[in-house]
Amino acid sequence: MPRHIRGFDAPTAHAYLSKRDRKLGAWMKKVDRLENGPIPTDPRWRQKFDPVDALARAILFQQLSGKAASTIVGRVETAIASTRLHFDTLGRCDDATLRGCGVSGNKLLALRDLAAREERGEIPDLRRMSTMDNDAIIAALVPIRGIGRWTVEMMLMFRLGRPDILPVDDLGIRKGAQRVDQLDAMPAPKVLAETGERWGPYRSYASLYLWRIADIADGPKTKVNRSQD
Repeated sequence: MPRHIRGFDAPTAHAYLSKRDRKLGAWMKKVDRLENGPIPTDPRWRQKFDPVDALARAILFQQLSGKAASTIVGRVETAIASTRLHFDTLGRCDDATLRGCGVSGNKLLALRDLAAREERGEIPDLRRMSTMDNDAIIAALVPIRGIGRWTVEMMLMFRLGRPDILPVDDLGIRKGAQRVDQLDAMPAPKVLAETGERWGPYRSYASLYLWRIADIADGPKTKVNRSQD
């Protein structure tokens, strides 16, 4: 079975998108001037990656500021005496201890569901993921309580280095697409998915630019810790 290589060549993607879509290409030039060069691919796909640990952290970061979530994660790591969040390490603490770390009831249920699924062998590891296409990975992970499609798409883009991901439900992506196509309103996810066909097979790289285009409209933002960092 063929394996998916993590990452892709940014200059190739840049040249392809610039020629494929004139409107996006014009915006890419504007972004490049502001960034003093083309946007590079995210380096995190080169780093060691643990899917279960990443999913656990994604659960803990949900609906919290980066600072608050990082504090809770640190407490959990201290409580379980490990920086590795898995069924065996999370199992060292009872529910009351994890709640005492600041983990909400819903997130606790999600962590326990993730751990139970890992123990049953339902969570593909990195080697297995390398043989799975994007849709198969999404289908395998979204049944986990607290894990939605967007979370898996961020994993696919930034940790697995998949080149052709377009998170159509992401507000920043939709806002960037609105500016590119000069629309009166943000495109609906279904419409954006159809529009995004013209950016394949480098929709992940197009997404990096759409986020930056949206940022230009919103002004500078303060960097915060994210679950995929």
